[in-house]
Formats: sequence, structure tokens, C-alpha cells
Amino acid sequence: MHDFDPSAVAEIRAKLDEARAFGVRIGFAIESGSRAWGFPSPDSDYDCRFIYVRPRSDYLSLFPPRDVIEFPIVGDIDVGGWDLRKALLLALKGNAVLVEWVTSPIVYEEEAGFRTRLGALLDEIMMPRKVALHYVGLLNQHFPAGEDGSVKLKKLLYAIRPAVALAWMNERNFSKLPPMNMLECLESAPVPAEQRQTILDLIEVKKATREMGEGPVPGPIRELLVAARHRYEQLGAGFARDATADAQAQTRADAFFQTEIDYPNNSI
Repeated sequence: MHDFDPSAVAEIRAKLDEARAFGVRIGFAIESGSRAWGFPSPDSDYDCRFIYVRPRSDYLSLFPPRDVIEFPIVGDIDVGGWDLRKALLLALKGNAVLVEWVTSPIVYEEEAGFRTRLGALLDEIMMPRKVALHYVGLLNQHFPAGEDGSVKLKKLLYAIRPAVALAWMNERNFSKLPPMNMLECLESAPVPAEQRQTILDLIEVKKATREMGEGPVPGPIRELLVAARHRYEQLGAGFARDATADAQAQTRADAFFQTEIDYPNNSI
């Protein structure tokens, strides 16, 4: 975090202290978003995300607290966290967010051993084919509207990232999870040279300027996105549900959760 604004980092750590004041234990707090994905710009927000654990008694309450802790966005600082229970339930559905957080290269703080324990669990329960469907959803969500209209070029990378991740996973028969860093993912994904270079050029522009403005989608990138959308739109139909694997993953996740809410005696 040598290039981070020290005042922003201090503000984020102050927010984490506020979260602890709610009586929670923070397993880890990391940077998500474009800074962690490998394509920040000079005005990129600070997107701190954290996983927290409440005392066991809170999980037994008839009226449990919310499963998120959110703070108002102030300037370019955005801090929010998920309860471990919420995070694990989403992971079992194939939501890639938790595994991305666990593998983020930018860490504000972490409880010793927590990310290692959680990462080992995710290696067991995260099913790449379910994660692939998560990326299909992201591709559709961020797909640029219209054929010739202008788009916010800064936002275009949010559609490119899942398209590249899907290409990476398809090359490996959807048996592994892609790297969080898009440049690392792009390096070993089967993306045609012209499309690859256009993506790299776009990233360099984003890194150099605070305002990329709007413009038409570059031809090679539109080709990449259209081809990805067409190729993967029926992806789920080709994935057979494995009820046994689902049950095993649920059992492992539940055992992990039960252990963590008592670890170490869940002292806050």
C-alpha cells in the first residue's frame, strides 16, 4: 500500500475500529475493486471489504442483527463488510466475491490464520462451474448497451473482466478458479492478440488519467464481449447438478462456521 493516500488508509482503519464497536471480530479487511483487480486510475475509490464474526449468542437470537455492516461513502472511501454466515452461504451458491476477497493482494488487517483457514475451506467448497455462472451474470450486467452508442470507458473494464475470466476457465474446462488480478488472468487466457492489446491499451489509459470520458466501444473489445456473451449464454444448461458434492460442501462450510464462531472462544 506504498502508493495509497495515508489519510485514506487511516480513515479506513478508523472505520474498522467502529465496526468492532458493534461487538464483532474482524477476520480480515482487504482492498477490492479496480485497485486489487490490477487496473486502478488516479482517482480510483478505496473499496475496503471485510469479513466479520459475531458472538455465538447473536446467531442464536430470535432477532439476529443484520448480516452486513455498511458505512456511508465519504469522498473516495467505501467501507463495508459481510457476516461470515452470509459470505459462506453466497460462496456455496458460486458467488466469486468471497474467494476474490480472500486472495486480494492488498490487506488492511487480518486475524492471524483466518484467511488461511477460510482459503482452505474455499478450495474445498467453491465449485468452478458455479463460479463461472457468476461471471456470466457479471458479463450480462455490465455488457455495454447498444451497438454504436457511447459508453463510459472507465466502466467497460467491468465487462471485460468477467469475459477474460470465462475464457481462462473455459481453457481449463471450468475446473479451476481464475486469478483475481485481471492482468494475470489475461496473460494466460486464450484471448486473440488484437483484443488483448486493446485491453492493455485501455488499462494504460485508465492508469494515466482521472477522467477517461465516453466513447464508442473499441471494435476488438466489442468482438470479445459479443463472442463471450454468445458462447456462455447457455453455459448453465451444460452443467449437471451434483447433489452429493453440494451436500458435502454444505457440511464442510457448516463445520467451519461452527468452529469459527467459537474461535478462540470467540472472544471480542
